[in-house]
Amino acid sequence: MAQSHNESAEDYLETILILSHKLPVVRSVDIAKYMGFKKPSVSIAMKNLRQKELITVNESRFIYLTEKGLEIANMIYERHILISKALIALGVPTEIATEDACRIEHDLSIETFSKIKEFISKSPLAAEILSNNTVVDGEDFLNAKKVIFNGAIHDVSELESAKN
Repeated sequence: MAQSHNESAEDYLETILILSHKLPVVRSVDIAKYMGFKKPSVSIAMKNLRQKELITVNESRFIYLTEKGLEIANMIYERHILISKALIALGVPTEIATEDACRIEHDLSIETFSKIKEFISKSPLAAEILSNNTVVDGEDFLNAKKVIFNGAIHDVSELESAKN
């Protein structure tokens, strides 16, 4: 199935989604800082996303995802998290797993991703991989009680007590 948006647009939408969970409002400067891009590049991308009706920008220059933009961002973010968690559960180092997931997430068809989710759901680690209660790459939007660390799933309390 052909998609009408490109990898760059998807990355921007995913970044806006992530930042909207971390910040009270999202601005171009926040996106530039998070992605390591220069503000003029982000401004051009925001103009393109606005023209495609994937974002809105109010008079205070705050950026919001439209319903269509949110749908794409959630799709990409779900893929990123699931693929990252699955690769980490297989023993791939976190940094490599998240980088690989970032590349893979854009190229999968809806059908293929659905089959991957179905396959993972039958895995011995399915509950942990599919859980919304796990943290990948230090992102903690859900105040997770479990984390994937060195390819294994740990309770946060175990890791905290091991530090002391």
